[in-house]
Amino acid sequence: MKKLLNNITFFALVFGMICSIGAQNNNQLIIFHAGSLTVPFQKIIDGFKKDNPGVEVLKEIAGSRECARKISELKKPCDVFASADYVVIDQLLIPEFASWNLRFASNEMAIVYTAKSRRAKEISQNNWHKILLDDKINFGRSDPNSDPCGYRTVLTMKLAESFYKQKGLSDKVLSKDNEYIRPKEVDLLALLEAGEVDYIFLYRSVAEQHGLKYLILPDEINLKKAELEDHYKQVSVELSGKKPGEQITQAGGSMVYGVTIPKNSPNHKLAIKFVLYLMDNEKGLKVMREMGQPTVVPSLCEHYDKLPKELKKFAKKK
Repeated sequence: MKKLLNNITFFALVFGMICSIGAQNNNQLIIFHAGSLTVPFQKIIDGFKKDNPGVEVLKEIAGSRECARKISELKKPCDVFASADYVVIDQLLIPEFASWNLRFASNEMAIVYTAKSRRAKEISQNNWHKILLDDKINFGRSDPNSDPCGYRTVLTMKLAESFYKQKGLSDKVLSKDNEYIRPKEVDLLALLEAGEVDYIFLYRSVAEQHGLKYLILPDEINLKKAELEDHYKQVSVELSGKKPGEQITQAGGSMVYGVTIPKNSPNHKLAIKFVLYLMDNEKGLKVMREMGQPTVVPSLCEHYDKLPKELKKFAKKK
């Protein structure tokens, strides 16, 4: 009898532990997001947790392409993935690892600096490329194969070469200061603030969020305007593909952020609730606008039929 009671107690404890773990998982949300979303997403997550007491949010912040590879290659569990370029989700995750992709915000490229940056008082739309080529000037950029800001820098320089009618300008700038290339754009902030570099290629919103000085670039090269989509598409860059050794061509385009729920989401129900909060005009989208990123909801969705029914109101069928 004593042995039977001991066995019952043991199984009760095990059952209790399982239930406890299950309950914990039901309240846990894993979010992967681009570095440029660090400030707005922290505020959005705080608001979501306030509306959903007891929710635990685990974040992984990296370049968008690196985040996508954590899902596709490393098979890391992820409930929500927000990319600085919606195309990353299309290229690296759909259809094997995700079914749909919602666009939600935009941005633009800028040249970012501080008051201590050399030649800061004279930089302008007309001479910034000449200043970056100055041997006494150092500048940083992010890795194109890890981070959309990195390949957008390359696209911006190729557009600048045409805009300023300076043959070879792109290669000259991009072959300089490569020791200051970093995995994601926000890694560059430390270099800038430490004075190791004078300028960085960065999104305007991140500069505003961190109170940094920035040079607004002409619309013909800053990848901001949807109306200039065909113009931006005139340039492209080669990037690593889904498989080792594979290459894909990334054409220029206006900046649009995307979000998805990967197929391996451990907590799909809570993930849906978060995306609903993110896409709410008076909640998540309001934060995005306050943080310097115009919103683009509703936008066209190539995978509209795959969208969860709760999210279809945020998209347009192509």
